[in-house]
Amino acid sequence: MRPEILNPLFAEVTALKGIGPALAKPLERLGLGRVVDVAFHLPTGWIDRAPRDELAQSDVGLIIAIPLTAMSYRFGGSVRAPARVQAVDAHGNFVSLVFFGGNSGWAKKLLPLNEKRWVSGKLEQYGQELQIVHPEVAAPEDAQDGGREAIYPCSEGITSKRIGAMAAQAIERAPDLPEWTEPSLKDRHGWPGWREALARIHSDPADAAARERLAYDEVFANQLALMLVRGEARSKRGRPLRGDGRLRDALKLPYTPTGAQSRTLSEIEGDLAQVQPMLRLLQGDVGSGKTLVATVALLIAAEAGAQGALLAPTEILARQHYETLSRMLAGLDVRIAILTGRDKGRVREATLMGVASRQIDILIGTHAIFQEGVTYKDLGLVVVDEQHRFGVAQRMMLQAKAERPPHLLVMTATPIPRTLTLAQYGEMDVSRLDEMPPGRQPIETRVVSEDRFGEVVDGLGRHLESGGQAYWVCPLVEESEKSDLAAAEARAASLRERFGEKVGLVHGRMKGPEKDLVMARFAAGELGALVATTVIEVGVDVPNATLIVIEHADRFGLAQLHQLRGRVGRGSGRSVCLLLRGNTLSETSRARLGLMRETNDGFRIAEEDLRLRGAGEMLGTRQSGEQQFRLAPPEKFAELIGMANDDARLLIDRDGGLRGERGQAARLALYLFERDAAVGLLRSG
Repeated sequence: MRPEILNPLFAEVTALKGIGPALAKPLERLGLGRVVDVAFHLPTGWIDRAPRDELAQSDVGLIIAIPLTAMSYRFGGSVRAPARVQAVDAHGNFVSLVFFGGNSGWAKKLLPLNEKRWVSGKLEQYGQELQIVHPEVAAPEDAQDGGREAIYPCSEGITSKRIGAMAAQAIERAPDLPEWTEPSLKDRHGWPGWREALARIHSDPADAAARERLAYDEVFANQLALMLVRGEARSKRGRPLRGDGRLRDALKLPYTPTGAQSRTLSEIEGDLAQVQPMLRLLQGDVGSGKTLVATVALLIAAEAGAQGALLAPTEILARQHYETLSRMLAGLDVRIAILTGRDKGRVREATLMGVASRQIDILIGTHAIFQEGVTYKDLGLVVVDEQHRFGVAQRMMLQAKAERPPHLLVMTATPIPRTLTLAQYGEMDVSRLDEMPPGRQPIETRVVSEDRFGEVVDGLGRHLESGGQAYWVCPLVEESEKSDLAAAEARAASLRERFGEKVGLVHGRMKGPEKDLVMARFAAGELGALVATTVIEVGVDVPNATLIVIEHADRFGLAQLHQLRGRVGRGSGRSVCLLLRGNTLSETSRARLGLMRETNDGFRIAEEDLRLRGAGEMLGTRQSGEQQFRLAPPEKFAELIGMANDDARLLIDRDGGLRGERGQAARLALYLFERDAAVGLLRSG
């Protein structure tokens, strides 16, 4: 339960004065639903207003703040003519205050004649006179005599100034908290305390020490949470799984394992033999042979008399794994079953009984395999495929399914830069498959202008006539599934006009059975071209598909382009990826497409993606319950994570973990930065 001291920060944003229903929508758009969200909505820039008591030619071009008195009004005859107010400073110097849009009533209200007002804005020269266009005006009692004004990211319906006023209230509600940072680290960097840093950054957005302190706190809370998860897992006694080799010896492999596969299998076998449950992340590029590694790990569990579960993020991928393993393990004394949300009635009942009685050795499926009602007789190993679809909380839920915590192997085909591996999977050991099995040819990637669209369609025609199959990925239309769907449907219709019923369509809004049917027809060769939204990004395996066309490739991120490209190149034939680009490319888009053409190495692409987008954006999705980083800027991330990791380790190893004095303070940090939900084990201390 969250400590009471933090409750004022976690109140609804409507607890702040002046926040009514009219502001609810713009605040929602900005993700500012609670007071803490406002406190952590940091300014991104500032305006310096030079305080003056006298107008001067030398200040032209500067933003000034000065007391002025309105002397006369000059309003044009038409609505479009600007309203001008002639005003003087304390020394009798004149300036024209200009309001466009003909709003004379507003100008009179702001600047009554012969009354002093504080005026700020950019001083300009217009002909022979000085002027300020659309100045900000305040009564003397409300005035700020210059200084630095914070500029906040805002949305239609709310101004930066209003957010600043809300932030001031949020800071008032922020409690003084005990220090969780190691004292020598804090002194070395000259960091203020947490609350002081928060107040300082909102009053002076250029305060580097305050900004770095808050960013550090967020990264520290993340790393500490992951270490606690790891410590908890390591403290539990699982079940050692030592296979006798009988199933592995009978397995007929399609090729000799690569050095990377052999090394990884040796690491996994060593982990499984321990009483502490394995927590291992297996990173492997598309086609590097992760499925083979997972299969051998599941066979070790079966040899040791335990059950294994393989969890896939989608039904398509679960069925594909089921077919692959059924093929690989045909003739072996091992029983495999599949369970997805679609399975109902007697089929589902029979599977559940088989799992509960241990007649099933390996269960493959979607989230359904860990729902209530699914009881394992002796679950020893869980393999999670495409880990980026599952958060820390889900990783923990899986392990609660067994009497003793099972071993956990997590696989991802999305290469993750080393820095981010530490941030997302700091509680895990990491294995990398950085070699390709023999026979895999690199995919030839070409970047083609959309002006040559007709040539691309002609090329697709030749490819289909020669018996090949192809994917056609439709452009990503931001934040609109409907637009994605419309684009895919329109493209499928135009290609059907040319190629008839050889063209299929899959998209994210199709129901599971409908989608599977189209994918099955494509896999069986009944369809030649498959038009798709990014629903095909993960794991689809059709070796005869050797061409992929990605429309508007400049709208996709590097990692996503690499994943999509990995749908081809799965057989022994030469594969081609055509990236169709628009005519106006940003520098970042140009760099992305250039790198895609240059390399097939997913790990290099991931590192470059980090450089181009920054950790904040790469980790910034709230996907699958993973908390985003709001305060840690991309350019500081690599530097901060190393420090935070060392400090979290020191807290656990030297300072008594959460039980010590600093640990009690760190406990508050976990709640403050919302890493408590992912940890779920703050009962220590």
